[in-house]
Amino acid sequence: MSISAGKLRHRVTIQRCVIAQDSAGNIGSTWEDVAEVWASVEPLSAREFIAAQATLSKVVARITIRYRDDVRADMRIVHGNDTYNIEGVLLDNDSGREYITLPVSTATFSGEAFD
Repeated sequence: MSISAGKLRHRVTIQRCVIAQDSAGNIGSTWEDVAEVWASVEPLSAREFIAAQATLSKVVARITIRYRDDVRADMRIVHGNDTYNIEGVLLDNDSGREYITLPVSTATFSGEAFD
């Protein structure tokens, strides 16, 4: 079962954390864009949210994108003014190479970005 292009109506940016050293020798982390892709961004329904809270899950939404082999759970997604941590990478049930679903949580600040 493939995902229709019409469902992928949100533009999101996939980012990865990079540890780097600035010109003064300070080591810190910053986020680097990996790709900008079309996605379906769906907040959890009330029923799903209540079920997630019962299991102490932090997941607040699910983001679906076309299959990519470079997306990992240590990355994040930026959608407009919202930033989400990727909590897992779920392959589609049929071929595992059509699309991926990313359960996401609200991002919290971690690390220092360079000025």
